[in-house]
Amino acid sequence: MRLVTSVALLIAATLAQAQTPPASTAPIPKGEYSLDKAHASLIFRVDHMTFSTFTGRFTQYQANLAFDPQQPAASSVRVTIDPRSVSSDNAPDGFLQMLGSDKDWLNGAEHPEMKFASQRVEVVSGRNLRVHGLFTMRGITKPLVLEARFNGGYAGHPFDPAARIGFSAKGKLKRSDYGLSAGIPSPTNQFGVSDEVEVILEAEFNGPPLKVARQ
Repeated sequence: MRLVTSVALLIAATLAQAQTPPASTAPIPKGEYSLDKAHASLIFRVDHMTFSTFTGRFTQYQANLAFDPQQPAASSVRVTIDPRSVSSDNAPDGFLQMLGSDKDWLNGAEHPEMKFASQRVEVVSGRNLRVHGLFTMRGITKPLVLEARFNGGYAGHPFDPAARIGFSAKGKLKRSDYGLSAGIPSPTNQFGVSDEVEVILEAEFNGPPLKVARQ
């Protein structure tokens, strides 16, 4: 029975692949790209008492990218984040509201927007990029560098008739630089949450519509 099921699944997968038209082979176009929120995640990680790494995320954010695949260094990106959209797994009652809104934490009540704006994009090697920019949190702006990778894309697909590209990016910041020092342990005490925060971004972007050649 298992063999019959496996064969049926293999046949179905083969037929589906045969019926799916290929993506366009046209070059990925230069232009303005907007975030595809269904295929994006914005995660942060902090050390918790040296026992574990706490992972959280933001659920409300937007990003706009001006991208030139031929000259990546000429590209730029702007990101806005709602700090009150912070989320995590199995959070205690009231924890997320405190983290997102209280003055001692992200202070979203007074500063309802965090921002990142690139200033310079550096091509490190191949598809690896280094994005230099300014990050604003709690009304304080500091330099932030993101190590990014261009994962590729296409000019369009019959089922997705616009350009699509993808990136992965990571960076680190000190929350104390932004006046967020609550819970940072003293040098002789591990009780608390680390000053250093790791930021991880996975994102796909939609761009210019696919140009179909006239018959």
